Amino acid sequence: MRILAMVKRIFHQMLRDKRALALMMVAPLLVLTLMNYLLSGNTVNPRLGVINADDKLIERLKDSNISVLQVEENTKNLLLEKDLDGVLQFDGEDITLTLTNDQPNAAKALQIKVQQAIAAENAKEQAANLSAFMEGIQSKLPGVPIKMDQVKAPEVNTSYIYGNKDTIFFDQLSPILVGFFVFFFVFLISGIALLRERTTGTLERLLATPIQRRDIVFGYLLGYGLFAVIQTIIVVTYAVNVLDITLVGSFWNVVIINLTLALVALTLGILLSSFANSEFQMMQFIPIAIIPQVFFAGILPFESMAGWMQILAKCMPMYYGGNALVDVMYKGLGLSDIRNDLFVLLGFALVFIILNIVALKKYRKI
Repeated sequence: MRILAMVKRIFHQMLRDKRALALMMVAPLLVLTLMNYLLSGNTVNPRLGVINADDKLIERLKDSNISVLQVEENTKNLLLEKDLDGVLQFDGEDITLTLTNDQPNAAKALQIKVQQAIAAENAKEQAANLSAFMEGIQSKLPGVPIKMDQVKAPEVNTSYIYGNKDTIFFDQLSPILVGFFVFFFVFLISGIALLRERTTGTLERLLATPIQRRDIVFGYLLGYGLFAVIQTIIVVTYAVNVLDITLVGSFWNVVIINLTLALVALTLGILLSSFANSEFQMMQFIPIAIIPQVFFAGILPFESMAGWMQILAKCMPMYYGGNALVDVMYKGLGLSDIRNDLFVLLGFALVFIILNIVALKKYRKI
């Protein structure tokens, strides 16, 4: 009977907490729906520029689901200007494939398709050489040239704009994870800390004084922001120096990006804590406010998403943070190249600060 009484009490408690009940039932459905649309997105064909290639090879490349663009010459910025995934160039017997390699898995798949297409195009010539070789053996005619290298597949010299042949998907993923963990823990700690001050009555006593709401918001931001700065420097330093995560660009640019992400997480955590009445309710915001950030941070290809999901992705702070971190840590770009992402993140923080000031109004009794 005592166990049944406990079950009954918990049952009634959950029924009274409508928010917890709704999130428990609805949040998994929202996350699963989001994953379904993300993982069932259309596959984007890689874009390949070709130079001095014959028409038969171009047709084979197109049959391999490659979008082919014929270009005149391979300039230094051709891949970036034309938004290409690679450039295939024929110069006599030399074959050169230059890959952007901004997505290592996609780059390796494109490399395999190109090599298969070239090998298939040379299959007739190889068959003819092999036939001549066999005829020379059978007839034992000394005048028949027998060269084993004639039946070998042509060698393709491959170079990379970003990374190298040993680059793997984690090299691109790791910068995003560094930013996400900074974002997640700053969000969680700041939100729960402010919530604790509300539940213990500290916030109400502060609001009973002549202090202005914006002073409280900026005070919290500066106070918790100091610890966010320390945490960010520790995380970035550990990731780069201990875990040996790829860092091509400036270390301090990585710190600046993560500090900006921490500022957004700090303001968002404080804002959402205004709508929670317990730490349990604060945790319930994670499936809605944090998990979607993972999907749109750059882990999944942005181009393969549906149009409406691309719009949704641009409403997520981690989309800009992940893009900036990959540009600096993996591609080696400078601060001027990521300034737009930083400005957008600062815009998110400004909006959340204003909403925080407005949200505190309901707690002021006098």
